[in-house]
Formats: sequence, C-alpha cells, structure tokens
Amino acid sequence: MFNDFKLTEGRPVYIQLKEYLKRMITNGHLLEHQKLPSTRELSSELFISRNTVLTAYADLEQEGLIYAIKGKGNFVSHVEIFKSPSIQVNWADKLNEQTLLAEKLDLMKHGVRRNNDMISFNSIAPDEKLFDVENFKRAFLNRMAIEGDIVLNYGYAKGYKPLIEYLLHYMEVKGVNIKDKDILITNGFTEGLDILLSSLGKKHGRIICENPTHHSALKLFRMHGFEIDGIDMEDDGVNLPMLENLLSKNNYDFAYLIPSYHNPTGIVTSSEKRIKIMELFSTYQVPIIEDGFNEELRYSGAHLAPLAAFAGSGNNVIYTSSFSKILFPGLRVGWILADKELIYYLESMKRARTIHTSTLDQAVLYQYLNDGYFEKYIKKARSVYKKKYELAVHYCKKYIPLKRLTGDGGLHLFIELEKSIDSRELLKKCSQKGVVFALGNDFYTDSSGNHTMRLGFSRLKEAEIITGIKLIGETVKKYYGG
Repeated sequence: MFNDFKLTEGRPVYIQLKEYLKRMITNGHLLEHQKLPSTRELSSELFISRNTVLTAYADLEQEGLIYAIKGKGNFVSHVEIFKSPSIQVNWADKLNEQTLLAEKLDLMKHGVRRNNDMISFNSIAPDEKLFDVENFKRAFLNRMAIEGDIVLNYGYAKGYKPLIEYLLHYMEVKGVNIKDKDILITNGFTEGLDILLSSLGKKHGRIICENPTHHSALKLFRMHGFEIDGIDMEDDGVNLPMLENLLSKNNYDFAYLIPSYHNPTGIVTSSEKRIKIMELFSTYQVPIIEDGFNEELRYSGAHLAPLAAFAGSGNNVIYTSSFSKILFPGLRVGWILADKELIYYLESMKRARTIHTSTLDQAVLYQYLNDGYFEKYIKKARSVYKKKYELAVHYCKKYIPLKRLTGDGGLHLFIELEKSIDSRELLKKCSQKGVVFALGNDFYTDSSGNHTMRLGFSRLKEAEIITGIKLIGETVKKYYGG
C-alpha cells in the first residue's frame, strides 16, 4: 500500500514520512478509523528506522490526524475532507492591463532561449566564483551572536538602523551633504524605484531620461503610465543641447539618470557635464532620480562624485542604489537617499507594501560592511573584472566590425553596428552557434536601437569571452559583410 513512498535526500526522514501519511489521509486514501501499520511493520516495509516511524506518528497525533488506542495501535482520525465542484477559471480574462504589460515586457520569458552550454553575454550580475563566502559566514555568525533574537523577528519599514547609519556615512564619504537627508532600505533597486513611482504625483505624466537606459526602469515607467522622452548619449554623457531643448519645450515630473557606468552603454558622465546637468535641472525645477549603478567598479581615473553630491544642500536629487551588481545580489538590499520629509512618506508606502526588507539580510550585510570585508572584496573584484573588461574591449575591436564601442568600466560593453544590421536577426544566427547577447533595442525609449547590443562579460571565463566575441564577429562578417 505504501510502495509509492520515495525518500528525498537532504530532508529529515520523519518529516517526509509524516507529510506522506498526512497527504494519504487528506486525500482520502486512508479512511477514518482505519488502523495504521505498527511502527515495527512500517519501518520494515519502508526500510527506515522504527524511531523515525514513532516520531512521525507522534507528530500526526499531535496534529489530530491520527489517534492511539493503548494495546491496539494507531488509527486515522475523523478529518473533514470537502471538495467543491470543479470549475475552470479563465485567468487570462481576469488579468489587468498592468499585469499583461509586465508579461509583454518580460525579457526572461520572451528572449532567445539558451542552454547551459551557450556562451551568454546576457548577464551583468557578479561572478559568484568571486563571492567572499567565508567572510560572509563570519559576518552572519557574528551578527547572530550579538542579536540573533532581534534580527529574526519583525523589523522596521524604514530599515535596520545600524545599516542606515553606515550608508549615510558611506554617502557622506562620496561627497553627499547628508544634512536633512535620510535613508529608506528597500528590496533592491527595483523595489525602490517602484515605491518612488507609486508615491510621487503624476502632474504631467512625463519623465526624461538617457536613451538608451536601464530596461527595468523603462518597464516600470511604462507600467506606471508615464510618457518617456530620451536624450541621446555622447561618449561623455547626455547630449546637452538636446537636453536643454526638451526641458524648454516640455514639463516633466522628474528625470531618471545613471551618470556612472551607465546601463547599457557603460558611459561615465564627465564632471563638466554633471555640473551642467545640475544647472539645467535646477533652472527648470525638475527633480532627479539618480541610479548609483556600479559606482564602485572604476578601473582607472579619479572618482566622480554622484549628482547627489553636486546638489550640495539642495534636496532635488533622490539617490537610489544597491550592492547587487558588485556584492551579493541574492540579499536584495537596496536603499533610497532623499530629503527627510520624502523618506517619511516613502516609509509608509514601504510598510503598506512589504512591511520591511529582511532584517536578517540587512543585519548580516551591515556586519560584513562594518567589519571591513567589502573593501578587501572590491579590490579583488576590480582586479578580476578589469582584466575581463580590457580583454573584451580588445577582442571586440579586433573581431567585430563595429561602428561604435562604449563602456568606461563596470561589467558590460555596448556596441553599435551599421544601421543596416538587425541585431535581433543577428542574435538568432549567433544562438545557433552557441552565443547569445542582450538586444540593445530593449533599452531604448523609442525603439531606435535595432542595430545595437550589450555584452555582459562578468560571469564568463576569459576563454569564453574571446571565443564568444570572435563568433559574433564572424557571424556579422558572414551575413552582413565588413
């Protein structure tokens, strides 16, 4: 009768047996008052220890699913099993427009299918082989020893206070005036931006950003119903005349900018342009959401202060960031730095949505950062990624007949091909040879990037980078010349 019981490695056997018998009872396969096999019989039949069966039976009795009669054995209790008439709901008809749009814009579902044998330039996530696992374990154990009972309980919507204080200091070191500023901890950058879009008023229903820009941000802007105006990117940042022209003609609720290691172009906006950008947005009274993307991954040159630092004592810049692309993306810890009054209201929105970000994740991240492990890790990561970056740049220039290559650092490069080349068709041809990349057009506000691609190299081995780039170049030359 119990011949379909199968053990799974890694889980206590008594729990698996208890769940199996519970399922048999609730599905009606074991009937009310039916006698169960003795512990000795069942252990022999299933080749498990008698103590395992004893523990499983004890748990089932405690849950009221079985009862014991001394000297007679264990029996199935009365369990209410009610199954309503089966109906089939057409859930597609129940979905709202925002959900359907989210599915339509889901690149994970609608991109080119790939397998593990492919060389994939899609990802710009950090290489997990670099993760500082041992020191993370130490940080975890240290924090649990200090306040394990606290961090496993409910936390605060605003965030874990020691981490907030650490990040305020971290931003102050970057040159940001933190007077009258505060921080809200979020589940990564994406939730932070979503909270902002849900909280800020849509007076004009229009935003301005770089073109191309972060696909996840574009997706959220569209899902929240914003019209989007994009500014072309030059090698040192946005096209200033175009920016000024758009600001003079239209009213915007806010701007969204990624000044450092821009996603997807990898461009770092020059200090001169940062000053001019701040002057223009101050003149036209447009607040800025700054995405502090990968600021730590500079491989050469001086550090450039974020726009939030250029704002001085002003409060027109909302800074959002996370350590996801350089540290541990699985922790999903990000933050928003903004005016104290704005954070006061964002805290309530956060509480209404997700109560709070995992206190355990925040606390362990704080301990890791506070113990100085991050500084050591980032030095190692920079060294490894710099080598991959320089390798990718060299071989892109060598093998791919490109029109333009951008990327001043970070974990990716952006390539513009001749406009006659359709990168979607190119991707299909490359995937047949075992290489995939991110379509550049997915990052454009106006679908003008059909001839572009983003190459993420962070998770690839050096040999894979060379082979993959060479295959892309050969495919371009074979089908499009060059």
